[in-house]
Amino acid sequence: MPDQTLSVSRSTRLSTVAMGVLLVIIVVMALAPWWAGRADLRLFGEIFLYLALASLWNLLAGYAGLVSVGQQAYVGLGGYVFFALTLLAGLHPLLAIALAPLIGALIAAPVATLIFRLRGAYFAIGTWVVAEVFRLTAAQVSALGGGSGISLPVSVVTTLASGRFLREALAYWLALGVAVVVIGAVFLFLRSRRGIALMAIRDNELAARSLGIDIWKTKFVVYLVTAGLTTLVGALIFLQKLRISPDAAFSPNDWTAFVIFIVVIGGIGTIEGSIIGTLIFFALRETLADLGTVYLIAMGLAAILIMLKAPSGLWGLVRGRRGLELFPISRRVRGLG
Repeated sequence: MPDQTLSVSRSTRLSTVAMGVLLVIIVVMALAPWWAGRADLRLFGEIFLYLALASLWNLLAGYAGLVSVGQQAYVGLGGYVFFALTLLAGLHPLLAIALAPLIGALIAAPVATLIFRLRGAYFAIGTWVVAEVFRLTAAQVSALGGGSGISLPVSVVTTLASGRFLREALAYWLALGVAVVVIGAVFLFLRSRRGIALMAIRDNELAARSLGIDIWKTKFVVYLVTAGLTTLVGALIFLQKLRISPDAAFSPNDWTAFVIFIVVIGGIGTIEGSIIGTLIFFALRETLADLGTVYLIAMGLAAILIMLKAPSGLWGLVRGRRGLELFPISRRVRGLG
């Protein structure tokens, strides 16, 4: 039998083509302020922000096994940090946005130390309790409107850019940029040695520990990164809304339930799943939102049907049958001759 040389690679022809198409899409979307209307820009910006939130929750739950039902804590924190830095500290909005993820990660460190003592369902409940503590705390800050909230003054908004077109374009570009950064960061992290360790922990925690992987440290790093970037997304969300209140900032439906829906129907534990789930969520919302409660019922039925027919999500179903991977993370062994 002739000797055969084997090579290990991640990329495939399909994934290379997909990366090229993705770059073209990013360029086209970056030019959207010149070909899309104001309403379209706001919708696109919202899609990008939800995509970033879904990708971060997917990293936390789908890869680290940390199922959180309280990610609204960091969305709301991001919004309040942004308002506090601009209104109380007098910082430029862009500087406030840049500082938001750092502050979010710093606050997340002691929170992680506390809730990492919990396991399984208790951990999930603990994250929700943390979010409620954040919400109640924000409601006591009278300088930021207390329980009724506060709007961003025109004087702060106009410091972003001189005209309305540039301000709306800048808010849109920030949303697009954070989505690209988050997906890129998740992709690169999962391809790194720490990402491999994370997936080993997800597959078999006992086996990962026997290989010398520091499970607590790996999950701690993922939690801090996820919290920091979620805080950044929260700051951008309330930059677009121009108003914040405790109930809106820490809404479990808007920032956690919908995000979980996106990841579950798209495919948990896959980068592609977050993208597909986000597109399906907004397609349902834009089509059925005028029907009131029917919209929520339709979403619930869609989630139930997909979980019954494809427990690993739509992309998980495709990948299982076709072996497709647009974002190449797993290694493939090939014969060279």
